[in-house]
Amino acid sequence: MYTAFSWLLRIVVLAVALVVAGASLAYYFASRSLPDYDASFALAGLDGEVEIVRDTADVPHIFATSDRDTFFALGFAHAQDRLWQMTLLRRTVQGRLSEIFGERTLVVDELMRRLDLYGIATRSVSVQDPATLSALQAYAEGVNAWIGEVNADAKGRGAPEFFLFSNEIAYWQPADSIAILKLMALQVSGHLEREVLTARLSLLSDDWVKDLLPEVPGPGTAALPPFASLFPTVPRSYAALNIGPQDPLSPFRRGAFAGASNAWAAAAERAAAGAPLLANDPHLPFSAPTVWYLAHMELETGGVIGGTIPGIPAILTGRNDRLGWGITSAYLDDQDVHIEELNPGDPERYRTADGWKPFETKKAIITIKDAPPVTVTLRWTDNGPVLPGSHYDLGSVTPQGYVASLSWTALDPADRSIGAAIDIMRARTVEQAMAAGENYVAPARNLVLAGPDGVGMVMIGKVPRRDAAHQTKGRMPSPGWIAENRWQGYFPYSDNPRFQNPEGGIVGNTNNKTIDRPFPENVSDYWGDSQRVQRWTRLMQEREVHSRESFMAAQLDTTSPAARALLPLVAANLWFTGEAAPEGTQDRMRQRALDLLANWDGEMSEHLPEPLIYAAWMRALQFRLIRDELGPLAEEFNHLEPLFIERVFRDVDGAGRWCDVLRSAPVESCDEIARLALDDALVTLSARFGSNVESWRWGEAHQATHDHSVLGKMPVLKWFVNIRQSTSGGDNTLLRGKTAGTEPEPFLNVHGAGYRGVYDFADPDSSVFILSTGQSGHPLSRHYDDLSELWRRGEYIPMSLDPDLARAAATGITRLSPAP
Repeated sequence: MYTAFSWLLRIVVLAVALVVAGASLAYYFASRSLPDYDASFALAGLDGEVEIVRDTADVPHIFATSDRDTFFALGFAHAQDRLWQMTLLRRTVQGRLSEIFGERTLVVDELMRRLDLYGIATRSVSVQDPATLSALQAYAEGVNAWIGEVNADAKGRGAPEFFLFSNEIAYWQPADSIAILKLMALQVSGHLEREVLTARLSLLSDDWVKDLLPEVPGPGTAALPPFASLFPTVPRSYAALNIGPQDPLSPFRRGAFAGASNAWAAAAERAAAGAPLLANDPHLPFSAPTVWYLAHMELETGGVIGGTIPGIPAILTGRNDRLGWGITSAYLDDQDVHIEELNPGDPERYRTADGWKPFETKKAIITIKDAPPVTVTLRWTDNGPVLPGSHYDLGSVTPQGYVASLSWTALDPADRSIGAAIDIMRARTVEQAMAAGENYVAPARNLVLAGPDGVGMVMIGKVPRRDAAHQTKGRMPSPGWIAENRWQGYFPYSDNPRFQNPEGGIVGNTNNKTIDRPFPENVSDYWGDSQRVQRWTRLMQEREVHSRESFMAAQLDTTSPAARALLPLVAANLWFTGEAAPEGTQDRMRQRALDLLANWDGEMSEHLPEPLIYAAWMRALQFRLIRDELGPLAEEFNHLEPLFIERVFRDVDGAGRWCDVLRSAPVESCDEIARLALDDALVTLSARFGSNVESWRWGEAHQATHDHSVLGKMPVLKWFVNIRQSTSGGDNTLLRGKTAGTEPEPFLNVHGAGYRGVYDFADPDSSVFILSTGQSGHPLSRHYDDLSELWRRGEYIPMSLDPDLARAAATGITRLSPAP
């Protein structure tokens, strides 16, 4: 007995020792890729001495003697902190993820190859102006210099993730940076999916299009023909199709996550300190690390500081000493789906206005880890690339004998958007920045500006010119062989919406409708938000003058206009139900919930139960209203559509009919459906959070999910690399925290402001910004998540262009010098 116990003890001790040794060895190799910020490097490609001063938040302040060296150093700093993220973005846009992830990402690679964003980026290098090309080349050389250091000195392969994947790290090219900007365009584009969804609803009922996808109030609405009248043979099966991979590695996002942001500016006369103010918080999917990276560059035109995206050599949102700029998604209708007819006798030809024409085709070989390679035939029409019916539900609206193609501004091989972004950060006035936007193509942005000549906002991005006779006005897929349905070029940049020094002294955008123009001069019929702008307008009007603090408070505002508008409608006849129900009954729980909501002001605070009750109730209500009519298509509406609920409960154009359950004999009222939906929500919530309604907390369900796209799914490792935090806000608040919308955790906060900045030109060094994670992409770095708690609490860090302040707070100075 003693001998058995002794051997068992030895085995346990040995196992523990092996685990400790393995963990220590793993830590040793992983930690070797942590950069030394106090090191010096002699590097080829530099013209002079460079200093990269790191402050306490790990923000690099770059000081060089030429712009070329400054861009070189930015590439070097990006690669030091985010090399894995950069190479992953590049592989994504190249359609080469499967080389390291296997069949898991094959569907992503196939669609990326069909779009050919990387090939288009490569061709567009030749159209860049000399200054832009110099910046791109210098930046690439800086990235490659760090890759060279990693290879020469065995610096842990550059990042811990590279130990899991043995593939070589290819050197950076100028086309890589252009391609990553196009990848950002893909992430914020939602019109393709919207067109398909509109067509699917039209096939069921044109009235349902009006109700579920209502027009934002205002003139300019164009009537649509029934989709079935264009394609009588279109399939009417609505089984769930693959709209695009939902893997964390996939850049193909659902329409609800197509893009958002807030930006506003106040002129000097509306600022308490007598100088312009600007605030910006662009919204993108959350990740660890966030896609944003803070940097300060000293250029020949002066210092510039703000948010960059690793891989792109430009401050995309930030300020210099005279001008501040912010960006929001413009929701420009820059995508059109075309249904192309195949020649029945030769499916390699498609119909055009001038007869049958062969597809432009080429073969692409996708290499797959641990599996045979796959050869894909890529096809293009005059309208754009042909996309498979398995993506974006295109198969549900494409008849037999037809294929779908896509027209999209981001497919322009003469795209000079990256040069425009560099020119904007060099601009000194609002007028100069607006002029610099002329070369910008995609993704379309509202550029909000504040400078010495006032404030302004202009939409940058090419606007497709559509024929007045376009059959679907660009809002549904259209026959691709009809000339009137094809794009007729682009409108001149001078026609883009712009607002400069308005009478009220304030400009801003929350993805709301910005302009009313009749088709075909319209910008879009699909806008990102009709709720947040109501709250923003009120906050701007409540004060005669604004300050940095009032702009920060507006960014962090958690009041939901949707909740304030919908609850009085939905619960109008449910508030008072007579005597209190017995404790422990469903009626009693409903009364307690209604009592809480009756005294709630719509603040989506993480510490309150009311936001959770409201969100769950509206989710259950919308599903009860639409599921009997739409069947499987109801799953496409997994986020609250406030305008739809309002139409139903106000019975606009007879929309109250949605409350009646079609398959039941009685005619249900909206009050009955509202009560049943509240019961549904309370049952679901009590199963997860217990039966004490008052103890529920919104933040428990609304956790921000900054997850690592690769390590975040691995057992044990996920607890170290994923950053989860209780957060306030919601889908329709200025402090926007877009919910996941899908089970089993529909209220997770998955999309929001990874960057916030507020710039005060009365005292520029009092300007502030924050990231939602940290600067470093290395999980072992203290800068991996050091800013996340500040972000969650609504705090900021200083934004200074003062070299002395940067050096005074330096935690490390990296010195670069030309190699002998």
